Amino acid sequence: MEWLLISLGLVILLLAGDALVRGAVNLALRIGIPALIVSLTVVAFGTSAPELLISLQAALKNAPGIAIGNVVGSNIANVLLVLGVPAMLTVLHTSGSDTRRSFISMILATLLFIGLAACGTFTFWSGVILLGALALMLADAVHQTHKHRKGVAAACVAEDDEEVEGADPEMRWWKIIVFLLLGLIGLPLGADLMVDNAEIIARRYGVSDTVIGLTLVALGTSLPELATTLMAALRRQADVALGNVIGSNMFNLLAIIGITSVIHPITVAPDFLEFDLWVMLGASLLLVPFVFMKKDITRVWGVIFTLLYVSFVLITLT
Repeated sequence: MEWLLISLGLVILLLAGDALVRGAVNLALRIGIPALIVSLTVVAFGTSAPELLISLQAALKNAPGIAIGNVVGSNIANVLLVLGVPAMLTVLHTSGSDTRRSFISMILATLLFIGLAACGTFTFWSGVILLGALALMLADAVHQTHKHRKGVAAACVAEDDEEVEGADPEMRWWKIIVFLLLGLIGLPLGADLMVDNAEIIARRYGVSDTVIGLTLVALGTSLPELATTLMAALRRQADVALGNVIGSNMFNLLAIIGITSVIHPITVAPDFLEFDLWVMLGASLLLVPFVFMKKDITRVWGVIFTLLYVSFVLITLT
């Protein structure tokens, strides 16, 4: 029954997250917020809403292992699994993407996260530091995007809006309100189902909530990214996959734990500092050849990444 409820919670989270993104994007565009700002804030936060709600619920229910494990495990899965599995089917042509600046930002965010974790607890001030770093990175992204657009022909406003995920110029106000309500109601409900039943499974099988967070919960919340990248790869449109993974990982570290620790402190289990955080950093550094040397992620690399993820899960479970 617990497995069924976890699956139900995950489905509710994904549907509610999508509804929140659609409602928030169209509300923001209707009241005149620029599409660029909407993409970097509303869409990014909305797509990370399931992970945020899970970490927040876990912290409030005194399950810090799930709160941190969800983020650390998702970041590891994003690199090794979300890029690995699609690459086994077809080459990901990441050589055409210039992600050097955002990759350096992700590594700096990872090092900051590890440094704060070494203090033993993510406190209110830890959250403030993480959110401050997020604000700086968002400001830099806005600046770089404007700088880039000045060098190319300006796109019309309508075309700019269409680039935003979930934008629908024809959406009526009542639909926007319904999407927002579905998102705001569904997200905490789905997170509550996942956290409660994940704890029950952890106790039943004699494993810690840290292990459940790193594996079951993290894998569940990474499934949308995996499905999206897989479909893009099959359509030969996976050139932006690397940038999406880097952006998602930065938001996981800075926004999710930042917001959660501002609301409630999160105790860091020693296991994270001994093993898991370094696996997360190592997985991130594996991307160096594809970011700086302009190499594609071939099928061989896809097999290596996937095997590394399976190995990490097996080591974690044992």
